[in-house]
Amino acid sequence: MAQTQGHPQGRPQAHGPTPPHAHEIDPAFLALPSRALADAALARAKALGAEHADFRLERVRGATWRLRDARTGGGSDTTDAGYAVRVVHRGAWGFASGVDLTMDAAARVATRAVEMAKLSARVIAAARSDERVELADEPSHGERTWVSSYEVDPFDVPDAEKTGLLAEWSARLLRADGVSHVDATLMTVRENKFYADTSGTVTTQQRVRVHPQLTAVSVADDGAFDSMRTLAPPVGRGWEYLRGTGWDWDAELAAIPGHLAEKMRAPSVEPGTYDLVVEPSNLWLTIHESVGHATELDRALGYEAAYAGTSFATFDRLGTLRYGSELMNVTGDRTTEHGLATVGFDDEGVEAQSWDLVRNGTLVGYQLDRRIAKLTGLGRSNGCAYADSPGHVPVQRMANVSLLPAPEGDPSVDDLIGGVEDGVYVVGDRSWSIDMQRHNFQFTAQRFHRIRNGKLAGQLRDVAYQATTTDFWGSMDAVGGPGTYVLGGAFNCGKAQPGQVAAVSHGCPAARFRGVNILNTTQEAGR
Repeated sequence: MAQTQGHPQGRPQAHGPTPPHAHEIDPAFLALPSRALADAALARAKALGAEHADFRLERVRGATWRLRDARTGGGSDTTDAGYAVRVVHRGAWGFASGVDLTMDAAARVATRAVEMAKLSARVIAAARSDERVELADEPSHGERTWVSSYEVDPFDVPDAEKTGLLAEWSARLLRADGVSHVDATLMTVRENKFYADTSGTVTTQQRVRVHPQLTAVSVADDGAFDSMRTLAPPVGRGWEYLRGTGWDWDAELAAIPGHLAEKMRAPSVEPGTYDLVVEPSNLWLTIHESVGHATELDRALGYEAAYAGTSFATFDRLGTLRYGSELMNVTGDRTTEHGLATVGFDDEGVEAQSWDLVRNGTLVGYQLDRRIAKLTGLGRSNGCAYADSPGHVPVQRMANVSLLPAPEGDPSVDDLIGGVEDGVYVVGDRSWSIDMQRHNFQFTAQRFHRIRNGKLAGQLRDVAYQATTTDFWGSMDAVGGPGTYVLGGAFNCGKAQPGQVAAVSHGCPAARFRGVNILNTTQEAGR
C-alpha cells in the first residue's frame, strides 16, 4: 500500500510463497509412551462402560525474556507436561489427569474419569435435569501428523542471541531524542500434543508461536509521560519473524521515536462525532471482543454467564441478526497459515475447518465444539475445542476470527482516508472495555491522527471511540483491499473456570466507519 505521512511503518513484507516446512515432531516428544498410555486408558474406559473416551498427552514449553533499558530484567522457561482422559458415561462428562507415564497409572486415571462421570450423573439426576451429554458425529481420521508453518524453532536459538537482539533494538530506540526508557519482551511457545479416541482418530501435532514487543517511554521535564509500542503482532512463526520474515522491524523501530514525540505534544481531542479509518493493528481487537467472543455459541447459550458473560448474538437470531453493513464478511478459521489458533485437529479429534460467521452483514454461524453442535442441531463441530494444559478439560475456544478485505480492487489506507472530510485515523491497540453481552464498548489506541479534507493533520491525545457492536459495524462503509490486510492477535485470551488462556489471531483490512462517537478520556475521568 502507498504510505501517507503518519501511517505505520512496520508492515508484513512480501517474501513470496512460504516454503513447505521440513520440521518433524520433536523426537523427545515422540519418545514418550503416548500410544501405550492411550491404549491402556481407552481400554479401561470402554471396559467401564464409557460411550466415548479420549486421551490427550501434552508437553507445552513456554519461555519469556524481559529487558529494561537494554539490560536483562528477568525471564522464565517452563514446561507443562502430562496427560488427560475425558469420558462420556451414561450421558455425563468425566475427566481426570495424571503425570505418571505408566500404563497402570493411565488406566487408573481413566477409572477416575469414569467415577467423576458417575458423580456428575447423580448431581444431574438430583437437579431433575434431562440434559444428556451427546457429541456431534466426527469421522475417524486414522493416524495423522501435523506441524505448524515456521522456519526456525525459537528454542533452537541460543538465549544469548535472543537477548542480544532485544538489547540491540532497545539501544536503537534509546539513542533517539525524547525516548527515556525502553521495555522489551519476547514470549515463545512450542506446543506438542498427542490425541487418541475410541473412534480410532490418533493425531500428533506440534506448533510454534512467538510474540516480540518493545515499548518506548518518553518523560518530559514537567513529569508528563506517554509511551509507544510496536505494532508487530504475535504470530504462529518461528525465530525468522524477528529476522524480518513477515515484518519490517527496522522500519517500525525507526518510526517509533517520531510518533512518540508527536504524541507528547499533541492536543487533546474535542469530543463529538467523527468518521474513523481504523488500521488492522487496532481493529483486530475490536473484532476479538465484539465478534469473536459474541459468536462463541456456548456463551450465546448462557454457559459462560457465571464468569465471562453472555452474548447479544443469541441463538434465536441466527440467520436474521443484522450484525453490520453488507460489507461485513467475517470467517472463523482454524487453518489460517501462521494463525495463533491454527491447528490440524482440535482437542476432540475434529479436523480444522473454515466457515462463515457473518455474511453480507448477517449472522450466519457460530463457533462450536462437538457437544454444542449436537445440542443445537447444527451438525458437525467446526473444531473449536481446546485445553491450554494437560490438567485442564477442553472447552469451546475461539478460532481465528477475521474480517475479509474488499473482494474487488485493492483500496489502500490512503483511499479510505481520502474519503473523510472530518475524522480520526486509528492505529495500534491499547485499552478497551466491553459489557457482558459484547454489545456496548469503547477502545483506545496507540495513536490517533486527525483527518481533515482527506489528509492527516497531526496526532490527537486522550481519545477513545465508543459504540454498540451493531451500530459500529453497521456504520462501516468501506473496507481496504488485500494490501491493507494484517493478521493481528494475542497470546492471552481468557475463558472458563478454572481459567484457561489461549492464543488467537484476527485478520482484517483497514476499514472506514461513519459517524462514530469520540470521547475525551481525560474529561471522562473528571480531570
